[in-house]
Amino acid sequence: MRAETEASAPPAFVQLAAHPIRWRILGELARSDRRVRELTDVIAEPQSLVSYHLGRLRTGGLVTARRSSADGRDAYYSVDLARCGDLVASTAASLHPGLRLGPVTGDREHSTRSAQRAPSVLFLCTGNSARSQMAEALMVQHAAFPVKAFSAGSRPKALHPNAVRVMRTRGIDIRDHRPKHLDEFARRRFDYVVTLCDRLREECPEFPGQPDVTHWSMPDPSAAGATDAETYPVFARVADEIERRIHFLLALIEQ
Repeated sequence: MRAETEASAPPAFVQLAAHPIRWRILGELARSDRRVRELTDVIAEPQSLVSYHLGRLRTGGLVTARRSSADGRDAYYSVDLARCGDLVASTAASLHPGLRLGPVTGDREHSTRSAQRAPSVLFLCTGNSARSQMAEALMVQHAAFPVKAFSAGSRPKALHPNAVRVMRTRGIDIRDHRPKHLDEFARRRFDYVVTLCDRLREECPEFPGQPDVTHWSMPDPSAAGATDAETYPVFARVADEIERRIHFLLALIEQ
């Protein structure tokens, strides 16, 4: 009897995510990385309760935390969408093999937006020398429909050679990309604005047209070591994370 009960119990992912507060937290983090106080405000629950459920989600491997590069006393939380996707797929398959779900991809052959207006996306980080430049290039490469991607920074500096090298391994040449100040785009309307730097996120100006603003808390790869050889592996990991998030952003835009 006990074995039958265990076999018929919902998968661990369902039990973990089904709680109303945890489900709301996952939904908020699926749209943007957030701090605890931001989650507390939007969910309208005490901080102690939100922190408790965040802890449960972190223990379950669905949510991760990273210290803010703007204020080391604070932390940004993000949901691992790829892992959630895997768990949703395995959960569906556990109910019936015919319910297997496929991964999110940037397949150009299956786009439904090709006849619509090309959405515009602006990626921002402090220096516009690595993270936002890589995001801009990856967005263009993976979009299954026409998209206008741009990048800029609050304190532009020269394009980092490791950003060029990492993109080259993905078949993308960004050698001619120039760093740009966000003031160049201050009066321009965008559909989406994505900040990849905690410091810039907290000082990001408002753009006209009320774009959808999202934050991806990404470490500065150039700060990970003293030499290009030391920082290159970090650039590769950051590029991988940006690429994963780009696929999910494209899926959101395509809706």
